Amino acid sequence: MSAPLKQIANTEPPDIATMRETAALLLGPEREPNALPPVPENLDTLTLALRGHLELLIPEVEQRARQLPKDSAVRYCANAYVGEARGKLQAGPSPRYGGEAGHARRLARVLRALCDHYENELKPTP
Repeated sequence: MSAPLKQIANTEPPDIATMRETAALLLGPEREPNALPPVPENLDTLTLALRGHLELLIPEVEQRARQLPKDSAVRYCANAYVGEARGKLQAGPSPRYGGEAGHARRLARVLRALCDHYENELKPTP
């Protein structure tokens, strides 16, 4: 990536609305957590998109969490979700836990949680 593109990429906030829409394709609407939609045909593409969203959002959440006091419960929770997200990125699908669809849904759930922290808990400091 060239230097100007890198600068642009680092200055724009993450597109949380798109991240939430991607997660909703696998999890359904946030207000109906028990009504999972059918597995989309383009599951591989969605999984790649979820991975990309997580790779963009994790550093943003970490950066905002670092601005909070070290003994902050919000900082602790945000860092816990970051750790969980990293673990899910490293883990692969398992037939025991729903295969490819189960793995994608786990990525979607942790993405949704990070979006919540980014928007609601980790307000930027002026």
